[in-house]
Amino acid sequence: MGKLYNIKERLKSFVYAGKGIYILIRREHNAGIHCAAIALVTTAGFYFNITKTEWIAIILCFGLVLAVEALNTAIERLVDMVCPERRPLAGEVKDLAAAVLICAITATIVGAIVFIPYF
Repeated sequence: MGKLYNIKERLKSFVYAGKGIYILIRREHNAGIHCAAIALVTTAGFYFNITKTEWIAIILCFGLVLAVEALNTAIERLVDMVCPERRPLAGEVKDLAAAVLICAITATIVGAIVFIPYF
């Protein structure tokens, strides 16, 4: 019985994670922008018939940007919950959590490296 219980708990954790992804995409404006970029880049990848290696780089960028966007959102919400009033340190924490910008810039550079030769 113990092992079955663990499997059910593990499956529940996937449901919770899926809920988090749904919340991210439905409620966060920037996540929507990232998803639109993902759709555009995916379409371009199929159009230009990019290589398997190029797909790997592009897909890793997709995952990294969305994962860091989720972390950024979680940190911002946590700061808002713990410190609802405006405080300089809380603002710094939220600004530092914006590492997603670094990932988005990096993904853009990777995209340029992959796609510029096709033009």
